[in-house]
Amino acid sequence: MTIGALMLDLEGLALTAEEELLLAQPDVGGLILFARNYTSPEQLRALMKQVRSVRPDLLVAIDQEGGRVQRIRTGATVLPPMASLGKLWQLNAQQALDDARELGWLMAAELRQFDIDFSFAPVLDIDWTRSGVIGDRAFADSVDAVAQLAACFMAGMHEAGMAATGKHFPGHGWVQADSHLEIPVDERPLEQLETLDMQPFARLIQEGLDAIMPAHVIYSQLDTDPAGFSTYWLRDQLRGRLDFDGVIFSDDLTMEGASVAGGYPARAEKALQAGCDMVLVCNHRAGAREVLNYLQGAKTAASPRLERMRAKPGIAYDQTRLQRARTIAERLRGGMSA
Repeated sequence: MTIGALMLDLEGLALTAEEELLLAQPDVGGLILFARNYTSPEQLRALMKQVRSVRPDLLVAIDQEGGRVQRIRTGATVLPPMASLGKLWQLNAQQALDDARELGWLMAAELRQFDIDFSFAPVLDIDWTRSGVIGDRAFADSVDAVAQLAACFMAGMHEAGMAATGKHFPGHGWVQADSHLEIPVDERPLEQLETLDMQPFARLIQEGLDAIMPAHVIYSQLDTDPAGFSTYWLRDQLRGRLDFDGVIFSDDLTMEGASVAGGYPARAEKALQAGCDMVLVCNHRAGAREVLNYLQGAKTAASPRLERMRAKPGIAYDQTRLQRARTIAERLRGGMSA
């Protein structure tokens, strides 16, 4: 069965009758969970049972990066911001790499207990100390540290049976504007982007990165469109020069950085035509319905790549490793967190 091109969200703690009908639509291929969809492990398992009864094939995602961006906290390990690993890297690089792998495994293993397919992680942006919205979500302020720490985090996710999504291509760390609220513009030349911000993406692609989410940022010396709507960035650079054959997810089409593409159907059309395999429409039910209507009318061909994001079955939940990883998380939260 092919996977539809729209990922949307839910309003609350259980499926409504309207949402059951919505999720049953074949062009809806993904569901993203937020903090409002969670109160306890028992409640989330009940919600996921509802979701799977309607659409057992649906890809279910969440943002569980750690630090400021972690939707499930009670009933799961509170993860440190990834910048804590960058600080540890400066003191003991090998320890930081080992800890990154364990945290990636921990995050993924805990989510798999709830039947969630994947988290949109890791962040591959470089911390240029300019972007408040990225900030301590980034692993570090150097190419090597970001690439190596993120690669180990990804390896841990893979060990737990979870695909990894690198974000936000080709790099969101330089711009000061928050693309949730504004339309950021990065005026740097390609040479600077290639040798710095794009390097973590290039290196993780070589190590098996499953998916990438582009930034709602305009790189004005290279294209007038934000990267997520740009054939230059998605087809020429990402697919072409970097030889990436994984999944491309749009960032949320309700963000202000996406508004330059027009209304919701126009945003979805432009993102898909530029090269995205799946588009996200979050926190705006009317917008999601508009995109769904567009997809149903356009008869957009589903991307076979999306199947790669499905979690692998039969994940072993290693209690010894779990306790060790939780101790690492606690140590980093206490002594190294940003």
